[in-house]
Amino acid sequence: MDFAKIYEDYNKDIYRFVLSLCKNHNLAVDICHETFAKAMDKIDTFDGSQDIRAWLFTIARNTLYDFYRKHNKTNTGFDLNLVEDKKISFVENIADKDLALKVHTFLHSMNEPYKEVFNLRVFGELDFKSIGQIFGKTDNWARVTFYRAKNMIIDYLEEENEI
Repeated sequence: MDFAKIYEDYNKDIYRFVLSLCKNHNLAVDICHETFAKAMDKIDTFDGSQDIRAWLFTIARNTLYDFYRKHNKTNTGFDLNLVEDKKISFVENIADKDLALKVHTFLHSMNEPYKEVFNLRVFGELDFKSIGQIFGKTDNWARVTFYRAKNMIIDYLEEENEI
């Protein structure tokens, strides 16, 4: 495999994914570089049974979690201003900063795997098959988990009389 091509093709995706998790440009750059360093060291173990993008996202996620464990930090959740998925246009239309803060707070409080599946789908722009591979589950599991997360957000907004 041509690792330079892999880096060129996926560097921006990995960076955006990590940035969406940590909300820190410098940390995202560092984790991105470390992700590709680990991937280069382990490229011979990649068997091609899963999508290389999903494999890189898994390495990036685990590298970031390792950083948080090592430094006793937690991630800060999602930045709703980055959401571009047409299927969740209710988030795109948030103009009121108070409403955006409520949604952001709710997203931050969501349990796993809902938070991460939502993040991978929206920010990582992964398809359901790749998300399923990251979790060792089926694409149907990823699809159901994403829609449940989306519905939790909608229900929350309806309870708060925001939509």
